[in-house]
Amino acid sequence: MVWFRLLITVVTLGAILFFRNQLLRIPVKDILKIFGVGVIVAIHWVTFYGSVKYANVSVALVCFSATGFFTAFFEPLILKRKLSWIEVGLGLIAISGIYIIFDFHPQYKVGIIFGIISAIGSSLFPIYNKGLLLRYSPKILTLYELGGGLLALTLLVPFYIIQFPALYYMPTITDWLWLLVLAWLCTVLSFDLQLNALKKISAFTANLTYNLEPVYGIILAFIFFKENENLNRQFYIGVLLILLAVVLQMVRIYRSRKEETLIR
Repeated sequence: MVWFRLLITVVTLGAILFFRNQLLRIPVKDILKIFGVGVIVAIHWVTFYGSVKYANVSVALVCFSATGFFTAFFEPLILKRKLSWIEVGLGLIAISGIYIIFDFHPQYKVGIIFGIISAIGSSLFPIYNKGLLLRYSPKILTLYELGGGLLALTLLVPFYIIQFPALYYMPTITDWLWLLVLAWLCTVLSFDLQLNALKKISAFTANLTYNLEPVYGIILAFIFFKENENLNRQFYIGVLLILLAVVLQMVRIYRSRKEETLIR
């Protein structure tokens, strides 16, 4: 699924940029960096869907919220900035929520591990893109990054097919329709909006706001997949802790910007 998603996205975006004469030649040094980010994105998607497969949608989305915790550590380390203990504390609140769920739902441990790996990938993506966005447009970055991810998965697909043989590999007509929605709406448009947002906000803020995904994602999972029937009280306690971390960060950002406005 991820391979087809990347294929459709790269072909679509490549065609758009080609006919608009917006394709650029990028130095080999930068190409390697951009492709590397694309591999991280591909790993993030594969492990996220793996988390859904080995656990369920709700657990995968909750694990995704650990992104803020990992960003609080990785962003200062990679960008050589001072560590924010407030951000670390907020990330720890989210991690505590995941631990509670993990402790009371051990049958989901493989899915949770995949979910944590996915969260690490999600935290690294905007950090590395911060510097790249200073030199390249969001659409160019999206094309080359997802092209790198597509190349990496193409090399891995033969080994995957041998290890995990499936009943069919080509999507059905219905599959193609959903893949087009996933590629065009949730990838091309979404990536462009995300990368433009990164020009104005920090990687940690961007990633912590992504933690809202578990909230509406879990609600949808309850409605369409009836997953609430398989979850106990501890799951909801974990989700509330994660939501608390998001709300506290939003309040922190609001107060910080209000103070900056008053100073000006």
